[in-house]
Amino acid sequence: MPDENRAAPSVRADGSASEDLSALTVVPAEPAHIPAIAALERVCFSHPWTEQMLAEELENPIAVFRTALLGGRVAGYVGMQAVAGEGYIANLAVDPALRRRGIGERLLSDLLGYARAQGFSFVTLEVRVSNAPAIRLYEKLGFRKLGKRPRFYDDPAEDAWIMTNAELGAQQGKNA
Repeated sequence: MPDENRAAPSVRADGSASEDLSALTVVPAEPAHIPAIAALERVCFSHPWTEQMLAEELENPIAVFRTALLGGRVAGYVGMQAVAGEGYIANLAVDPALRRRGIGERLLSDLLGYARAQGFSFVTLEVRVSNAPAIRLYEKLGFRKLGKRPRFYDDPAEDAWIMTNAELGAQQGKNA
């Protein structure tokens, strides 16, 4: 039986289905989200985290994970380690069919809001040097390139930019 409260998908210019993102919510990740998060990991990363690894991380007291839900399903997630007033983002993944529609920005903005509320000094991450869309998003949200990690990634081998947002207090009114 169809869910009458769920918005019907529309069709984008490229012919793919799109959903109304007004129903998107960002919530703390829960154990029930793990299978879908693991499925995203397998689609998005060459070395995905397993369900067991994700479950262990959700139990980790220094881990902060958020899940984007759309129509009751996981559309993306972000995970960070919070240590001594600093945040280290491990992964940000969005369903490939839903990319470039603001889900990653919502997830990251939520995480930065958490970091601000906790008084973090900075939040940092690594990103493939070739991942221009992600780099643009990070820069939009206040991250700056502070260095490069040679051969950080494999499958394929690639350097990573180290990007850090150290202006969390200055962004109090932005992206919260």
